[in-house]
Amino acid sequence: MPSYDYPFNERIRTLLRLEDLFIKVLHNIEGEHEFHHHCALLSIFQILDVIERAELKVDLLQELDRQKMVMNNLRGNPSIEEQVLNDLVTDIESAAKPLRNTPGKLGQTLRDNEWLMSIKQRSVIPGGVCEFDLPSYHYWLGLSETRRQNDLNFWLSPLMPLYDAIRIILHILRGSGATTSLTANNGAYQQMLGGAKPAQMLRVEIHDDLPCFPEVSANKYAINIRFNSLDNAQRPRPCESDINFSLTLCNL
Repeated sequence: MPSYDYPFNERIRTLLRLEDLFIKVLHNIEGEHEFHHHCALLSIFQILDVIERAELKVDLLQELDRQKMVMNNLRGNPSIEEQVLNDLVTDIESAAKPLRNTPGKLGQTLRDNEWLMSIKQRSVIPGGVCEFDLPSYHYWLGLSETRRQNDLNFWLSPLMPLYDAIRIILHILRGSGATTSLTANNGAYQQMLGGAKPAQMLRVEIHDDLPCFPEVSANKYAINIRFNSLDNAQRPRPCESDINFSLTLCNL
């Protein structure tokens, strides 16, 4: 079932964006063609831009420590499987240790690489990384697949503790809520929200045989979901039929 995550605040929005970028980087590094590796490097540059605008390291470590405390407080709960709890605590500790041991600002070693920063500076210009603009980069793209992959993995390695921390936090967040099966009458659904602890993210899941997608407008007070489809010109069209879907409200 395809799932759609919608964040309620900038903090979760940043984590989801970084998760998406890391997935693309790792996928393209595994590719063989130079264009795959070009796309991987551009995604690394985007990761640097995102973390430049957010102090993530302290925030992630605080959240990991908090989740570890929450998990430890669940020990002895008969409704919680002890081995699952132990595995999760181990994952949290494994994610926190390298992040805590990372000196200085995240990604600073990449920012100190003048060659990479020259490519990054040109990459924001449409067509700015042509061979006549950056002959050294064109030469690098012509090196062997193994050499390019080794270089990309080396450049990415200082950022991987960040990805590991993001993965465990989003894993806990996505598993934190109860899932409800609902129906959007004539393709539309609305729900008022309440409670002392507002949701941080919602997840919408629909069957993959339904030719539609949700567009979500939400805040701490209400959720509005409108299901649309695409016509032959990729223009959104409102669905007028009833749509069955699952909704999960997630909170750390």
